Amino acid sequence: MTGSSFHHSGAGRPVLDELVGEMLDAGLRRVHVLAWRDLDDPDAGGSEVHADEFMRRWQRAGLQVVHRTSAARGVPAESTRNGYRVVRRGGRMSVFARVPVAEILGRMGRRDGLVEIWNGVPWFSPVWCRSPRVLVLHHVHGPMWDQMFPRPLAALGRSLESRVAPPFYRRTPTVTTSEDTRRELLELGWSPELVRTGPVGVDPWFSPSTDQEHQWFDDKTTEPSVLVVGRQAPVKRMHVLLEQAELARASVPALRVTLVGDGPERASLETWVADHDASSWVSFAGRVSREELRDHYRRAWVVASASLAEGWGLALTEAAGCGTPAVATDIGGHRCSVVDGVTGLLAPSEHLHEALVRVLGDRDLRRRLSAQAQSRARNLSWDDLAVEVLRPLHAQRASRPTGTTGH
Repeated sequence: MTGSSFHHSGAGRPVLDELVGEMLDAGLRRVHVLAWRDLDDPDAGGSEVHADEFMRRWQRAGLQVVHRTSAARGVPAESTRNGYRVVRRGGRMSVFARVPVAEILGRMGRRDGLVEIWNGVPWFSPVWCRSPRVLVLHHVHGPMWDQMFPRPLAALGRSLESRVAPPFYRRTPTVTTSEDTRRELLELGWSPELVRTGPVGVDPWFSPSTDQEHQWFDDKTTEPSVLVVGRQAPVKRMHVLLEQAELARASVPALRVTLVGDGPERASLETWVADHDASSWVSFAGRVSREELRDHYRRAWVVASASLAEGWGLALTEAAGCGTPAVATDIGGHRCSVVDGVTGLLAPSEHLHEALVRVLGDRDLRRRLSAQAQSRARNLSWDDLAVEVLRPLHAQRASRPTGTTGH
């Protein structure tokens, strides 16, 4: 496994089937995947979509996958999703202590391989897991800690992520989603040959409204429209985006903004709209169905994000699949999901209004960005991502004697 990024091969599914077949022959049949949340959690986001996409493909190819995560309101303690088993026990923080104990004692059953998804708080699997394992780390949280927790807890989180945990993981095969995150991990001491980047996929279902070449470009809203998709949480900085959209309205007075999603910042955003007398141009769609989301993507002129930090801008690439370009902050997770000047525009947060004006006011530019965004999205494959996360487990199992276990 090298440290280079990979590109869509077009042969992800056959390669995946081949790798799984070899792993089954070598005795690696059951993989446990640890994550803070799962896709049915009300607070689920891009990381949970990412995990579901590779787990469902592994299960379909013949592996037995157990997804271990925390309890969530309104969701059963155990269920089956897309063929794999989901176990939800423990609170948001207590799960990080409960899971290692359960794994050491074998309460989750046989484990031939392990995937640790590190989302801010590590599971310290190098300490207790002896089976083949791989780390999935979308991004280093850094400034996000101050957005999520009071100062003492934020300082503790940063220290855990940047100083305490890294020495345990520096020899762990790791898959991340951006070159910026890869560079951060190398600065924290990871071995270069063990860290690989891989683009998130785009489901072909996220597609333009018609198969007729470029006709979908005309199936847009009448007025200039900006779509904002995601959990309304501090790190997404949707207040900043609204402020930038308000500035853009000086040049594009007909501009409209639609926010899709919900979260702890919803009330504050509604207050902002009321205080700025913006109800005529800002609307809240709330949580929507997958079909409604696709319709929003298809009809928007641009999709936008002012996020402070991302592992990957999933909404930006889903929108690209529907032929909608992006305007987003110039951060690591956006640089891998948006090709600046090709599939959208990246800018510092204080200059997003200028990028919005440029795209919304230039039909030819918008048409070019739209076509290129849609074309690139077709080359982002979840099958390829499933292969790349599996390769480290395959390589480790191949080096072990057949029949050995990891417990």
